[in-house]
Amino acid sequence: MLRRALLPALLALPALARAQAERTIALVTGYSPGGSTDIAARLLADRMPAHLPGTRMVVENRPGAAGAIASEWLRRQPPDGSVIMVAETGSHAIAPNALIGWNRYDPVQDFTHLGIIGAPPLMLIVNPKFPGSNATEVVAALRSAPPESITYATSGVGGVLHMASEMLAQSLGARFVHVPYRSGAQMLQSIATGEAQFGIAAIASANPMAREGLVRPVAVTGSRRFPTWTEVPTLAESGMPGFEFDTWFILVGPPAMPAPVASQLNAALVASLREDRLRERLFAAGHDAWSSPNGLPEARAFIVAEVAKYREVVARTGIRLEP
Repeated sequence: MLRRALLPALLALPALARAQAERTIALVTGYSPGGSTDIAARLLADRMPAHLPGTRMVVENRPGAAGAIASEWLRRQPPDGSVIMVAETGSHAIAPNALIGWNRYDPVQDFTHLGIIGAPPLMLIVNPKFPGSNATEVVAALRSAPPESITYATSGVGGVLHMASEMLAQSLGARFVHVPYRSGAQMLQSIATGEAQFGIAAIASANPMAREGLVRPVAVTGSRRFPTWTEVPTLAESGMPGFEFDTWFILVGPPAMPAPVASQLNAALVASLREDRLRERLFAAGHDAWSSPNGLPEARAFIVAEVAKYREVVARTGIRLEP
């Protein structure tokens, strides 16, 4: 009788052992679902576990303050690799340099930098009724507009879209009215309805509405045209020579992660980014895949250089973003 009573429990032990052996990694983003950071995170969460045996990865959204809330939370988590984050230009380079009153975390010292994901450009988009039949004419209309007569939308104060828009305004010698929203989706919807006239958006976020004609893609901010939007010129080709603004995404963890844990996560990221299928999916979504050297030292050196670059940009331009 005792053996019969113990049999179900004994049969359950292998399943329990498998469940305990499966490790879950939370991949955090600082933005709402559907935005460019969230898209990158979900594509990585789909592929990285294939290079981390016995591991599953789930995306966790902690939106707010242009990624700062999630970043500040991450640096207090245990450094065991159970929680990592897709960070980006806004949270780890722009806000620490340009946001007035900033003192929440150090983007270099307070994180373990696990690998670069990619560095896509942004896209200038306008309401379909905005004046100008091509990029050059749109840029001319923005340049000649009376001060504060045009409204631009962003996904939040202090983020990369806010900084890019202010740099655009300064380069044009123009003044626009900033209307921040809580997400990229809300920002795009405001441009589609005419609540705002234009915005600089992540290509990953703008793709669906731009393809449907609900917003009009005008120009990209990078040094070259984006492969999935070859018909859209760069701003430098459209009456703004020398204007260039790329964004980037990087995988980070809490500070002081053990070297073996960090190295394993870096290897999984690099292996995933080498997969043709993932690279194609990233491009189709408006991202690119980093193909330059991408070890732990390179990731940290990249952040150090980007923080210094934006410190110089803020000093040179005088752009300061109100929280």
